[in-house]
Amino acid sequence: MASSSSLVKCLAVTVAVALLALSSCGVVASAAAWRGKPQKLKPGEKPSGKSKFFALTPGMFGHKRDYQAACSDEGGPACYVGCPKDCPNKCLVFCAYCLSFCMCDIFPGTSCGDPRFTGGDGNTFYFHGNKDKDFCLVSDAGLHINAHFIGNHNPALNRDFTWVQALGVTFVAPGGAGDRHRLYVGARRAAEWDEEDDHIQLTLDAEPVDVDAVKNARWASKALPGLSVTRMDAVNTVMVELDGVFAISANAVPITDRDDRIHGYGKTGADSLVHLDLAFQFHNLTADVHGVLGQTYRPGYVSKLDIGAKMPVMGGAPKYLSAGLFSTDCAVSRFHSFASA
Repeated sequence: MASSSSLVKCLAVTVAVALLALSSCGVVASAAAWRGKPQKLKPGEKPSGKSKFFALTPGMFGHKRDYQAACSDEGGPACYVGCPKDCPNKCLVFCAYCLSFCMCDIFPGTSCGDPRFTGGDGNTFYFHGNKDKDFCLVSDAGLHINAHFIGNHNPALNRDFTWVQALGVTFVAPGGAGDRHRLYVGARRAAEWDEEDDHIQLTLDAEPVDVDAVKNARWASKALPGLSVTRMDAVNTVMVELDGVFAISANAVPITDRDDRIHGYGKTGADSLVHLDLAFQFHNLTADVHGVLGQTYRPGYVSKLDIGAKMPVMGGAPKYLSAGLFSTDCAVSRFHSFASA
């Protein structure tokens, strides 16, 4: 039987389908005074893409406050913020608003579970792809992001259940010589999930990136100024940033026994299907950007999906298929570097 701690962290992968109303954000006000007032959001409105946030994993024992974050400790208003009811065991806290949100319902540019994306236009859709294949999520002049999909085949649905196991980020550093660099962000395979182990793997140009397993620990590249990795939690959650280009939040999570019972994913004792829940922020995309997610950031982009459907699905997988995790050869590729071959 799994430990209580295991259950708490495993249940943290449950993701809300839509943004929570303000009444369900789990806010407890404090009587202490603060010089400013929390910013206000309209019902359904999302925090600004530039808003600061941190991950909250509520404590299991002790005082009620172990389950909440004191925003005054973070330099914010005097309020205590807990996780929303749809993700009670892990969430993101935005102290500027005294609010919290589920990990995958914050900004445009998220990918979670059996890949559900929220595009730059704010619309949510599914892209199933195929297991053991690589697909281009974003392709632009100096940036190309592929995702490696893992999964199980479901004969009843005639498709694969799929999840994003790794990202291959090929980029040209701003102000550099035009050379391309390769950043790997992946979830380590595990037969049995252990929440105390770090399942995040990182490499830059095939060299390991080691970040101390301490919350807020930060690694900064000496070779590429502006590239950094910060741990948002002691293990399994990181923020990878390239100044002026992108910020990628990656959270390694398993498929829990409860998930498997509800959805029939076909999980076995040999593989807990560890994968990445992701959030992207982009700072300098061109109007020609493409890819499963990238195209939704184009100015004037109009979705062809049936947004009113219960599960809007983006098709056309072959045009996003790449030969490998760091290949830039998908049919809609826009990537080019200025380095000599």
